[in-house]
Amino acid sequence: VPVAALCAGAFILAEAGLLAGRRAVTHWSLAPRLAARHPGVLVEDAPLYVEDSGLWTSAGVASGIDLCLHLVGRAHGAEAAAAIARSMVTGPFRTGEHAQYLDRPTPVADRTAEALAAVRERALRHLHEPLSVATLARWAGMSPRSFARHFLAATGTTPHRWLLGHRLDAARRLLERTDHPVPEVARRAGFASEVTFRQHFTSHVGVSPRAYRGAAALGRSAPPKSR
Repeated sequence: VPVAALCAGAFILAEAGLLAGRRAVTHWSLAPRLAARHPGVLVEDAPLYVEDSGLWTSAGVASGIDLCLHLVGRAHGAEAAAAIARSMVTGPFRTGEHAQYLDRPTPVADRTAEALAAVRERALRHLHEPLSVATLARWAGMSPRSFARHFLAATGTTPHRWLLGHRLDAARRLLERTDHPVPEVARRAGFASEVTFRQHFTSHVGVSPRAYRGAAALGRSAPPKSR
């Protein structure tokens, strides 16, 4: 049976000793306090929710809803999660890899920040192409190592994870709004193969691309008229 703690509930699991040596997340404003009070917990301040050894923790209120919908989808299927999401007037799926809001200063210079922003905009226009860190670094006029370091400082994530997140977002939009076959969705979202796409999508979203498309279609359906 999975155990989940929402927002500050992570403190309760930590006090009980259940999070020692495990990844955990809480609201970004509480993350430093959780880390200071329980140094044995691997506190993260970016994801919306994480799982480690059957223990789930989430960030703030909205991400708690995301986590609960994710758990419903795992236990009862995408259709059940979509039906609940529709009744709550919220989206059926939001992966835990989405970043929380982090009000942190960026240490990079304005010129570097502008270069990184331009690279991100260009990458979003070319997601369907095989983009590597070396390619992005070349666009920014940096070495791959320097680019990766500046990118992490500016965004809070690595170039690879950033690309993967946006490719998954693009794939979700294609599944929701088009009738393209799954292999075509994978190609347009920039995945090397349908197999790779299915693996990443199922791992991050919790359901297969076909199940997600079915849930999205269910969510768009108008509720039945009362008699």
